[in-house]
Amino acid sequence: MAIFLDTGNIKEVERFMKMGIIRGVTTNPTILFKAGVTSGNQGIKSRSIEISKIIAPYPLSVEVTTNDYDKMIEQAQEYSGWAKNINVKITIHGPKGETENLEAIHELSSKYKMSINATAMMSAQQCLLAAMAGAEYVSIFGGRVNNMGYNSCSEISKLRVVLDRQQLTSKIIVGSTREVLNIIEWLEAGADIVTVLPEILNGMIVHPYSKETVQMFLEDAAKTERLL
Repeated sequence: MAIFLDTGNIKEVERFMKMGIIRGVTTNPTILFKAGVTSGNQGIKSRSIEISKIIAPYPLSVEVTTNDYDKMIEQAQEYSGWAKNINVKITIHGPKGETENLEAIHELSSKYKMSINATAMMSAQQCLLAAMAGAEYVSIFGGRVNNMGYNSCSEISKLRVVLDRQQLTSKIIVGSTREVLNIIEWLEAGADIVTVLPEILNGMIVHPYSKETVQMFLEDAAKTERLL
């Protein structure tokens, strides 16, 4: 699947979909707020439905806005009902280390047969547990892992080996991309998907030497025209 766009901006989604280079979109409350989404749950619903239509049949990840167990279950059911291609993001645990989140992931995936994206993970071991709980996607924050002084590629490679060995079908998403190099490195290390900010994705496309080369081609073409 390779690249998911990490944004809540409609114009950016449309732009990269026209290029045919993204295979899904991920959001969270912070991303949606930065994209101008207001009005609470109604604003999230409106923007999510709009994005899901643009990218269908590719998946859209929408994150619950609560860490209360019952409310997570309720929100997840509501969000997944907005469109067939929506999967629900739930963090691996709560802000104080509450572990009920894994129970919610397991209940939603097993009882309600929902597509769950377990998120905010920093290690292969967290991702393994989320995969065992039934998450379809396991999201490790590669950029933050690197910032902590660890090698994110090593965590991704270990996770790839363990998931394959245990015959767990969860797809590995690596997010928190800091630089263009991360994308190829993480895919090479074994990620199924890397989430990419629009500015990082643009950096993948545009290279200064490509610009220089194209300019040379155009100038030489113009010289050829003048010789006719």
